[in-house]
Formats: sequence, C-alpha cells, structure tokens
Amino acid sequence: MKNRPYNIFFHLHTVSGIVISVLLYVIFFTGSFSFFRDEIVNWERNDPMVSSTEMHLNIDEALDTLATRYVLKGRDITFKKYYEEHQPAVSLGASKDTLIAEADRAGAFFYLHDEKFTEQSYPESYNLGEFLYRLHFFAQIPYPYGYYLSGFTAFFFLFALITGILIHWDKIVSNFYIFRPKAKLKVLWTDAHTALGTIGFPFQLVYAITGAFFMIQLLLVAPYAVVFFNKDKQELMQALEFTDPVYEYAGEDLGKPFSVEKYITETKQSWRDFNVTKIGVFNYADANMHVYVEGQLNPDSRFTGIGKVSYKVADGSATVIKNPYTGNSYLDGVKTAVYRLHYGDYAGYPLRIISFVMGIIGCVVILSGVLIWLNARNKKNTPEKEKRYNNSVANIYLSICLSMYPITALAFLVVKIKGGSGMSFLYWFYFIGWLLLSVLFMLKKNNTFTNKYTLLLGSFFGLMVPIVNGVMTGNWFWLALAENNIHSFFIDVFWLVLSLLTFYGFLKVKST
Repeated sequence: MKNRPYNIFFHLHTVSGIVISVLLYVIFFTGSFSFFRDEIVNWERNDPMVSSTEMHLNIDEALDTLATRYVLKGRDITFKKYYEEHQPAVSLGASKDTLIAEADRAGAFFYLHDEKFTEQSYPESYNLGEFLYRLHFFAQIPYPYGYYLSGFTAFFFLFALITGILIHWDKIVSNFYIFRPKAKLKVLWTDAHTALGTIGFPFQLVYAITGAFFMIQLLLVAPYAVVFFNKDKQELMQALEFTDPVYEYAGEDLGKPFSVEKYITETKQSWRDFNVTKIGVFNYADANMHVYVEGQLNPDSRFTGIGKVSYKVADGSATVIKNPYTGNSYLDGVKTAVYRLHYGDYAGYPLRIISFVMGIIGCVVILSGVLIWLNARNKKNTPEKEKRYNNSVANIYLSICLSMYPITALAFLVVKIKGGSGMSFLYWFYFIGWLLLSVLFMLKKNNTFTNKYTLLLGSFFGLMVPIVNGVMTGNWFWLALAENNIHSFFIDVFWLVLSLLTFYGFLKVKST
C-alpha cells in the first residue's frame, strides 16, 4: 500500500478506535458475560435448569389463577417466553368490555413463575444476568439514547476493524506469527494487538454488523418507511412482522368452555420438533375469541423455522399464518440468522464458551490499542507536560475499564448473599462500586498497579463465588452436577476457572 492511503487509514483507525474505546470495552466485557445470561439468572434465583426457551407454563392453569386476581373478560392476554428461565412474561391488555368497572379494565405487565404462579413486576424480577445483558447495549440510559449510542459504537467499530485490516494487509501473515514478550512495551503491545486482532477479526466483524443492526435498525429503515409506508410506523412494523394479529371484539359471550392447552397440543402434533414460545389469547371469553400460537423449530432440525397459527375458539377452525417447514420468507431467514449469529445460541455451550473467549480477546485488543497509543506518544522528545496529559488519559481509561472485572465478580457475591437483587439495588451497587474502584485506581496513577490489582481483586472475589453459593444455598457445584442442575454448576465452575486464569495473569504481571 502506498504511503498516503496507508497514513489515511492509519489515522482513521486510531481516531475511530480512541473515540469509542471505553464504550466498546464495556460492550465487549458485559456482552461476553451475556452469553451466559440465563445461567446467571437461574444461578442467582437458585432455580432448576430450564433446557430451552419453549413455554413450560400450563396456560389453562395460569388463566384460572389470573382470573382470581384480575377480570379477564374482553382482554388480549399474551404469554411470551424470552429466555431459558422459569418466568415467562405476561401482558394483559386493557379489557374491551365497557360493562366492566374502569378500575378493573386496566392493563398490566408482569412475570409469572411457571410452577408457583407468583407474579413479579419488571423491577422486582430484575437480576444480575439481565443487568449485564442490558448494560452491553447501554439500556440503562433512557431509551432511545442508550440504544443509539451502542449502535453507533458498533458502527464505528466496524469502521475501525476494516481500516485495521487494511493497514496490516501487506504483512498480515508474517506479523501474525510474531510475538516478542520480552521486547519493549510498545513492541509487546503491538504484537498482541496485531495477532489477537487478526484471530478475533471474524468474530468481531459479525458482532459489529449485527450489533449495529439491532440497535439502529429503525434509523436504517427510516428512508424505506418514508418512501414505501408514508411514515406509517404501524404499517412498517406489520410488514416487518413485529406485531401480532388483531381481532375485533364482538361484545358477546363465547357461551362454551375452552382449553388453550388443547390448541397448543394440536399445534405441536402438527409440526414435529416445534417449540412454542408465545401464546396469545385475544378477546378472552368473547364470541370472537382467538388463540394464537407462535414458536420455532428446534435449531438442530432447522436453522430457520418460525411457525404461527391462529385458532377461532367458537368453531375450532385453524388459520396457519406461517408454516415453519414451508412458509418462511427471506425476511424470516435474515432476522433469525442475525439473531442467532449475535447470541450464539445454536451450538450449545462450546460455541458460547468460544464466544466468551473471543469477547475477552476483544477487550485485550482494545486495551492494547490504547497502550500502543500511549507508548507511541511517550518519546524522549515529547514535552513533559504532554507526557503527563497522555499518561492521565491512559490512567483514567484503564481504571474505568479494568475495574469492571472486580466489581462484576463482587456483584455475584453480593446478590447471592443478599438472596436476590432487584433493579434499584443493582443500579446503586454496581455503578457506585464501579465508580469508587475507578477513582481509587485513578488516584494511584500507576497503570501497572491498576492492571495487577484489578486482576487480584477479581480473582479473589471470583474464587469466592462457588464457596458463597454453596454456603448460602447448600447447592455446591458437585451436588448441582449430580442433580443435573447444569446452570448452577456451570456458573460456579466458570468463576473457578476464570479466577484461576486471572490469578495466574496477576502473578505474571507481578514478575515483569
């Protein structure tokens, strides 16, 4: 590559990387833990393992239970299973029956335990797994600003990836095999940045593209909405199949008993390997009552297999909206592929563990890029004032980023000791704790100290996770394995292995 294009790409790569570095580190760090969101949730609640996102809730029993707490007549009721946990989401639409008292017609949203039928609001059900998952796209920042911030960070990361490959293209093979751990720091960090960046490039490229798609898709389709849908958002959502079917309210009693479970069983018998993830009961107990069943085929049998069917309860007739074997469109394929590529949920633990490792490699690449920037500017002829400024910037950056490890490990301990979390507690504890740790390391003004003792603190807290879990619940990881409670076993062993590895890293930093 000629000097001028090289210099342009080099500076674009540096500027785009520095601008998004802290945000990108947070996304990669919390995103890596988010691969195990469901395991973290069930570990925190001490719930038995759930093997899939299929609905295990008995809808008939759930409706009977809800009928003792709410007036259900004329409502649209939706049960949705998002994750591998025991609390599907329940949405009660406002009743359409005008004869019911207004106070009894109000809608509601909550989570319903699939065995105990206990209700929890979203803040009450909030947990550490959900917190880390949502932090990786800045959902704690009011919507839509957090979403857009994470989306544009992913977009600029894509820019940094492409320019990074371009500037290393001529020597990408030879430099990949060069690693000089005993050389001076600038060479060491450059070698690590190049080698690990090349290894993680395919992974990072996928996550940059899919992350940007998820978070700024509304902006991406905005011109399409203006041209083809005349700014009609509802029509656009229908075209993208993000909405449920709508059925008019007849205002007459159904006049017959019904069973929603019967329709679920009928659907599963019609479509082999079909996992039901969403149930809609529209116009409850009305003459125009419909039961809507949605789900998808097991990924082992078909990568893209979305199915939707609607039953009219009055006469039992069925309308197949989408056959999972023959009715999936290009749009279905794109949405499913993007989702599964981003979440890595189609090949079990091996893929998710690899994805976690690649995410942490991404964190190392980001850190090494900043350290390369620092060492490149601390030359002998650099004015002392400028050196101090550069060191302060790097110190602040490293303090913020590296403090995430110990505060995350400590959060696992605290939620287990406390016996749960909740939204307000997690917000207060995690963000205040993260801030305090960051400030303490900033005041030390020593990057080596920060690196060493964030590893040491994180390792210590992490090693305590399986111990505290065993003491508080009696569910030691070997007992969890014997009882086939893989989620609890995995989190304990995950922290055990991760803590030992980072403690080894602490010892290596100490010796250099």
